[in-house]
Amino acid sequence: MALINWSNSYSVGISIFDEHHKKLVSLINTLHDSMKQGKAKEVQEEILSELIKYTKNHFAEEEKYFAKYNYPDEKLHKNEHALLTNKVIDFSKALKSGQVLISTELMNFLRDWLINHIANSDKKYSQFFLSKGMK
Repeated sequence: MALINWSNSYSVGISIFDEHHKKLVSLINTLHDSMKQGKAKEVQEEILSELIKYTKNHFAEEEKYFAKYNYPDEKLHKNEHALLTNKVIDFSKALKSGQVLISTELMNFLRDWLINHIANSDKKYSQFFLSKGMK
């Protein structure tokens, strides 16, 4: 059972970012499934590593357009990206060292963060980027 089911209500109206968000949902669901199925720590580390890498790429893509179009909330939005990235990297290090395991708490955090970030922060740039001709 998926932890997150994509809904069109999550759409920001910018196809590249919607596709990124769908991929992030898929990766979080894959990580959740691996936890529920009791898959090996190494499998979970690999999925988490892919999630981190993809998230960084997604954030870099958003930030490229923030700079290109001089997005007024760029600094605040980038700070949110940095906070999540650092938190998940710290968790990944703790997982690799055996200090923690993938848990329901982590999965709920990732789900809630992504949904709230899209609904609150990403939706704010939607009209701005649409006004610049992005689709």
